[in-house]
Amino acid sequence: MTSTERRTTIALASIMSMRMLGLFMIFPVFALYAQDLPNVTPLLIGLAIGIYGFTQGILQIPFGMLSDRIGRKPVIYFGLLVFAVGSIIAALSTSIIGIIIGRALQGGGAIASTALALTADLTREENRTKAMAILGITIGLSFILALVVGPIVYRWIDIPGIFWLTALFALVGIVILYRAVPQPLICRSHGDRTPASAQFKQVLQDTQLLRLDIGIFILHLMLTSMFVVLPIALVDGGMDVAHHWQIYVSVLIASFVAMIPLIIYAEKYRHIKLVFVSAIAILGLSLVGLSYLYHSVTGIIVMLFLFFTAFNLLEATLPSLISKLAPTKSKGTAMGVYSSSQFFGAFWGGVGGGGLHQYYGIGAVFAFCAILGVIWFILAATMRSPTYLSSHLLKIKPVDKEKANHLTQCLMQVPGVAEVVVIIEEGVAYLKVDRKVLDMAALDRCAEVYC
Repeated sequence: MTSTERRTTIALASIMSMRMLGLFMIFPVFALYAQDLPNVTPLLIGLAIGIYGFTQGILQIPFGMLSDRIGRKPVIYFGLLVFAVGSIIAALSTSIIGIIIGRALQGGGAIASTALALTADLTREENRTKAMAILGITIGLSFILALVVGPIVYRWIDIPGIFWLTALFALVGIVILYRAVPQPLICRSHGDRTPASAQFKQVLQDTQLLRLDIGIFILHLMLTSMFVVLPIALVDGGMDVAHHWQIYVSVLIASFVAMIPLIIYAEKYRHIKLVFVSAIAILGLSLVGLSYLYHSVTGIIVMLFLFFTAFNLLEATLPSLISKLAPTKSKGTAMGVYSSSQFFGAFWGGVGGGGLHQYYGIGAVFAFCAILGVIWFILAATMRSPTYLSSHLLKIKPVDKEKANHLTQCLMQVPGVAEVVVIIEEGVAYLKVDRKVLDMAALDRCAEVYC
């Protein structure tokens, strides 16, 4: 990567990570804080935790498409300002309704798809996958860090202080965007990264992709529901909130270590479906265990280890499956629908978890999530095994339709090439290839005429 590409990627990764850190730091502590607010109910607590997902899910794709028209940076500036305003409203609020409004505005700063598109604009094709991986890893680590530092920061500055800190993160993000991220010369719709309105029908009618969308919806519904009641269960079990971070850090580190060999096994020996379905089974069993053992801190720790081992594995595997199953020309749209499903899952997890807690108790939240795990297991077990194909991108010279057809026919004859889509307007050819049998020499010979 060039110095500009590195600086851009690191800057955008830091903006996204600070934003995610601010969103999730309240997860492990908010349910305890909100119990002392006036006229509060568990349902409203859950709504406050999950409402960001609703506005995020609705606005993420439109913001990304708007950025194609008016530019990436103006949309990101606006999104960060909305996020900061929402954080300030939540910090100043002394009622649960005010916090709900603030959290909704936080989600309204839906810049994720635009930030990914800007990264694609400012990196070359050969470095784009690396840049996206850096963003993905940074966001994942931010979530883990938020669960660990949330209880620690809560002791020092309370929930209003966390919201003020989150607003500061957004303002710092604006400065980073201004100083460290260049303005792209042109904003382009990248077929492998950004949604296209013409492709939504095809993606929504694909039953294999829908199973994955339902899966990420359920996964984040489970996560959000769990944190509506988990802090309360730990306190009821005798664990002081000041020590909750010790549980999270130990469980998350152990689960991450346990996950790595499973991912290697799945990819190396091509047993992705087996590992995927097994992880869903472990996820469901951990929630069954939590529904019975939530009175015991030891029981919670053991079940959380199983839950987060499965959660981290599924969180890493689902995007890979989307990439493998999505048609090449619809990959960006498929990822957009997938991301929106994730955010809607967070919203309904907060609402559902809060409602179940209010009317049926803590155990009912875990039991309901376990039932959803069974449904997901059935959907996953009956899906077809993914083809083991990788995405490959070729930058091509300006060509007319006839030459594009010739290039497509030539590439399709290369051993290991399963699918080819040439986008004349973008000047690229998107390929799906089996790297174990791909004849790179033949690919190079075919491509050198046009690339």
